[in-house]
Amino acid sequence: MTHGIIRMGLTVLVLATLVLLFSAPVQAQDAAGVYKSKCAMCHGPDGGGDTPTGKAMKVRDLRSEDVQKQSDAELTGIITNGKNKMPAYKGKIDDAQIKQLVGFIRDLGKKK
Repeated sequence: MTHGIIRMGLTVLVLATLVLLFSAPVQAQDAAGVYKSKCAMCHGPDGGGDTPTGKAMKVRDLRSEDVQKQSDAELTGIITNGKNKMPAYKGKIDDAQIKQLVGFIRDLGKKK
């Protein structure tokens, strides 16, 4: 009986470790996919805004110091509620995806 409990405990521990190890790459992939489907049309694949739509709308370079110095709360608010010509994504993507997008935008700033 005791060996069965120990074996079950070890199995749960191994599974929990695997979930933790593989959850970060999945989230990054989710953020990239959401960015590609919702943001890249205007902001471009690299966040620079160098697209026909981005140029026409004069979108900000997401890699720029002005964008990168904004707080996570400010970026979350812009994505959620929209700003100027940018549409609101509240109700179109969930809060977790918005948080992931903020992280993705931070990563874009590191690549410039």
